[in-house]
Amino acid sequence: MLTSKQRATLRGIASTYETIFQVGKSGISDTLVKQVEDALRKRELIKIHVLDNCPLDAREAAQMLAEQTDAEVVQVIGSRLVLFKRNPKEPVIQF
Repeated sequence: MLTSKQRATLRGIASTYETIFQVGKSGISDTLVKQVEDALRKRELIKIHVLDNCPLDAREAAQMLAEQTDAEVVQVIGSRLVLFKRNPKEPVIQF
C-alpha cells in the first residue's frame, strides 16, 4: 500500500514518462497482462493509454490490470493510467 507522499512522488516521476502501452478494442488480453508484468518488473512505473474504442474506461482498465499484475494504481487521469509495482530484487525507484 502506498502512502499519499509516495503516491505524489510517483505521480511526479510519471509525468515525465512516455506512454508505453495502449488498451484498444480487444480490451485486456493475456498478452497485454504478460507485457505489463514484464515492463513493471523492469521499470516499476509505467503509463498506459486507454483508447476510445476500448470497451472499458480507464479506471476499470486500471483496476483489472492492477489485480492481474499485483500492481498498485498510482493515478488515473482521463484516458491515461499509471501503475507501480516494486521490484524486490532490484528496486529502480527509491523513496
